[in-house]
This record gives sequence, C-alpha cells and structure tokens, in this order.
Amino acid sequence: MTENARMVPAITRLSTADADFDARLDALLAWEGVSSHEVQQRVDEIIDAVRTRGDAALVELSNRLDRLAVSSMAELTIGPARLREAYDGLPAEQREALAAAAERIRIYHEHQKPGSWEYTEADGTRLGQQVTPLDRAGIYVPGGKAAYPSSVLMNAIPAHVAGVREIVMVVPTPDGVLNELVLAAAHLAGVDHVFTLGGAQAVAALAYGTETVPRVDKIVGPGNIYVATAKRAVFGQVGIDMIAGPSEILVVSDAGTDSDWLAMDLFSQAEHDEDAQAILVTWDAAHADAVAASIETLLPSMERQAIIAESLSARGALIVCRDRAEAAALINRIAPEHLELSVADPDSWLGEVRHAGAIFMGRYTAEALGDYCAGPNHVLPTSGTARFSSPLGVYDFQKRSSIIHCSADGASALGRTASVLARGESLTAHARSAEYRIKP
Repeated sequence: MTENARMVPAITRLSTADADFDARLDALLAWEGVSSHEVQQRVDEIIDAVRTRGDAALVELSNRLDRLAVSSMAELTIGPARLREAYDGLPAEQREALAAAAERIRIYHEHQKPGSWEYTEADGTRLGQQVTPLDRAGIYVPGGKAAYPSSVLMNAIPAHVAGVREIVMVVPTPDGVLNELVLAAAHLAGVDHVFTLGGAQAVAALAYGTETVPRVDKIVGPGNIYVATAKRAVFGQVGIDMIAGPSEILVVSDAGTDSDWLAMDLFSQAEHDEDAQAILVTWDAAHADAVAASIETLLPSMERQAIIAESLSARGALIVCRDRAEAAALINRIAPEHLELSVADPDSWLGEVRHAGAIFMGRYTAEALGDYCAGPNHVLPTSGTARFSSPLGVYDFQKRSSIIHCSADGASALGRTASVLARGESLTAHARSAEYRIKP
C-alpha cells in the first residue's frame, strides 16, 4: 500500500433513509468540551500559582510548558517598537493583504456599533440605555500548530471600534518561535500590550493581573482545552466570549457546484486540527460520490494531509438526504459554526436557517474568505452553541446601563404601583421608599 493510499480518509457516509441515522449523526456530532478531572486540577493549580506568585509563576510556567529559557517578564514582553519592526519587515504583498483585511473588518464592525438611546414619557420621566465600552480587554491568540494573525485582527479591531481604552494580547511562543505576521497584525490592530504567554497561565494573568500583566475586564479568543478550562474557571472574575470547541463547517450543496471546490472547502476546516469537523449535505447521491472522489484525488496534494485525513476519518461525513426540506432541518439540528449554502438561490434559504454562526451564500463564497478578509468576525460559536450564541462583535466589548430619571409626577404614579407590588412581597422598606415620593 502506498503512503498516499494510507492517507485517504474513510469518511463516514450517511443517509437520512437509514434506520440508525439519528443515532449515528448524534455520535458524530458529540463533542465533550468539559475538561477531564486531571485537566481541571492542573488548571486550578496553574491559576492559583499565578494569583499568588504573579510574574515569578509566569516565568516558571513558560519555561516549563513552552520550553523557554527566560529569567524575567521583560523577556516575555514585546514592545511597540518590535511590533512596528515586524510590520515594516513584511514583504509588501503580506503587508498590503493585512491592511486590506483590517480595513474590511473595521468597516463591517462599524456597522455593528450600537448607540445609547432614551425616550421621554408624557409626565416628563426619561428612560433609556447608556452604552459604554469596557476599559480593558484581553485577547488570546493561539500559537503552536499554526499561527493566526487573522485572529489578532478579528479580536482587536471590534474592541477598538467599541471604544475599549486598552487591549492586552497574549500569544504562546513554544520553543521561543515568534511569528512575524502575528506581531505585525498586533501593530496594525493597535494592540497596546503583547506578552508571549500561553495556556492557562496566560488566562490567569489576564483575569487577575500580575506585577507586569494588566488585569482585564474580559477575555476573548480561542485556545486549547487548557485555555478553555481556564476561561471557564475565571468567568465571573472577568467576562469571557465563549468556550470554543474545534472548528466546523457544514456545506449544503444542490449538486451544481464543482466537487473539487467542495472537497477543498471541507479541507479548509479539517486542516485546523484532528478534532475539526467537516460535513457535506446533499440530496443527490451521485454528487456525494463525486465529492468523495475529489477528496481522494486532492488530499495527497495537501501540506497538512495527515491532519485532514484524521479529521475527516474521525468526525467528517457525507450525508445524503431526501430533499431540500430535510437539508434545512439538518442545518438547524447541527447548528454549525460555518454554513456554506452552495446552492442556486441561497437567499431563499435564509428564512429557514435559525441556527448558524456564519452563513456563506452561493457557490463562489468560500468559507476561507470569512476567515481572513470578508469583514464579519471569524470568532464563532461551535459545538451546536449557535442555537443560543452569536459571533464575536462590537457588542461583546460594550456594556449597557439602564437610565431612569423620574419626574415628580412620574415618581408619584410609579410609587403607587411599586408600593402595591413591594408590600405583596413583604418588602416594607421598598414600599415605604416608593411611598415617600407619592404626591398627596
């Protein structure tokens, strides 16, 4: 058997007509994002070390876990001049691409920005909402298997648009390897502080602060199981965006899109890591066969073919359903992070899609465009959480305060209502506080 033959994934083939379809789909979608006891215990120990020993713990943990050899936080801190140097040192093509992506992301998120509002009632009482930005946000940018300058832009730019005063970035650098594109993106996105920290220790530093790392109000950005576990642990001390699972794509095709295009779209998510999930749904069995053939043909040409093969074998699927209605039902059941509607009339589907992180419309809109430069945010809900969660956006870096300004007449009228309800709850002080304002 050749090496390439061994790399061809045994991708799951499903049909909604199968008696065991529901059980097999549930098993395929199952993803346990809750940490093991061992991971939770280790994370708790790391958080406690950072809380109690601050910078010293960060230096020790970085040396041990990221295989570094540093003696102080100064060596884990990257200043503005170094970020500028990285940006200026990029090849012109990369610098221009970063700048173009950053501008598109900024323009899109400017449209998201909510404003404060109020209205005045007939008696002069004013009610409203004041929208204010967070003071300081922390962004976690993954490192290790791959570097993600796009994540820097997607996390930092909405924070800037929201009006956040200070942005603190952490990024792991295993073995001391710095990625120039990531540093350049931090410069372009206006990040204020960059620390080469990763894992649970980076999350703990952002949540509690150390002698060097400023304490933030909210932590955003994806990471590995240790990062996710740490984010869950510090929630309440700080805000978090979400607990992110592996990347996912669901492609729905009416058989009118080139099978090679669709195979590569599936690869684009599968190459993230072995736990990523790529699924195709179609009501044309011959089309599913064509996509399978394209996967087999194209996979040997991929640089990350081993990761793609493992991902497709473990969690990928080609699903043949009966018709469009079943396909729409599957979309909402799966609630994918990324949904490609690779169909002739994608607009006609929108009203049926209730659960999806981002929707890519038509044959020409590859999900990869959204990852980098289309404009909408690529930090999206995973593992079915699109049922109740939304993409990262400007609103994640703002908070809302209710405004209540009663006139004398308004206080008197509202006081009567409040008094009745408060006494019904046996909260006498509440009632009397409202009653003092009632006009005789």
